[in-house]
Amino acid sequence: MKFAIISDIHSNAYALQAVLDDISTRGANHIVNLGDTLYGPLAPRATYNLLTSYNVISICGNQDRLLYEVTPEEVLKNPTLQFVLNDLGDAPVEWLDTLPFDCQITREIYACHGSPTNDLTYLLEDISSGTPQVRSDGEIIRMLDGEDSDVILCGHTHLPRVVELSSGQLIVNAGSVGLPAYTDDHPVVHSMQTYSSHASYTMLEQDSAGWKVQQMNIPYAVEDAVAAATRQERFDWARYLATGRGD
Repeated sequence: MKFAIISDIHSNAYALQAVLDDISTRGANHIVNLGDTLYGPLAPRATYNLLTSYNVISICGNQDRLLYEVTPEEVLKNPTLQFVLNDLGDAPVEWLDTLPFDCQITREIYACHGSPTNDLTYLLEDISSGTPQVRSDGEIIRMLDGEDSDVILCGHTHLPRVVELSSGQLIVNAGSVGLPAYTDDHPVVHSMQTYSSHASYTMLEQDSAGWKVQQMNIPYAVEDAVAAATRQERFDWARYLATGRGD
């Protein structure tokens, strides 16, 4: 069985189309979406329409949850949220509200957005220094909180990564389809950067030698995504998209 793992689309329908086209050439049996799908100043409704036209297993990310938990007062303070909710309409937000926190894809493969216990937690990276550093083996195992599947899929950081643990488990971060870099100020100011405008996703399959993980980097019409961000006056996103670099 071949699994295509996508994550953190962030309303980038332009990148999603290129990724889905690439997946179709590789004979994936299943597509798994790890969340943060529709939030972003690009093309939320087009992203929803495109994704739901495929048979995709989806879970909920923290910024998916934001869209159905946000208060009217919070919306008024956030022009990007206003744009996203207006562009989406009711049905996509209701769809997000039905998505599970995590999913046991097969007996061997478990999927979450951040960590098995918290969609806001970076499972693999410690950013306390302001620069992402891979956590120690023991710390990652503790953060799994007893989740013992052979393969743990996660997203949230937008950084493609594969980490083997002393437990024999494999942690796979699929990277981001739609946003190759960002800067955040919580809990400390930090930047996640891939240094490329390419869309990222992962192909996963098991053969006689073990788990084969291919981290895919796909070119697409980045200028269309940059133009969409610019129309919403999200010049930070325009820079992230064009360069793969944070602030």
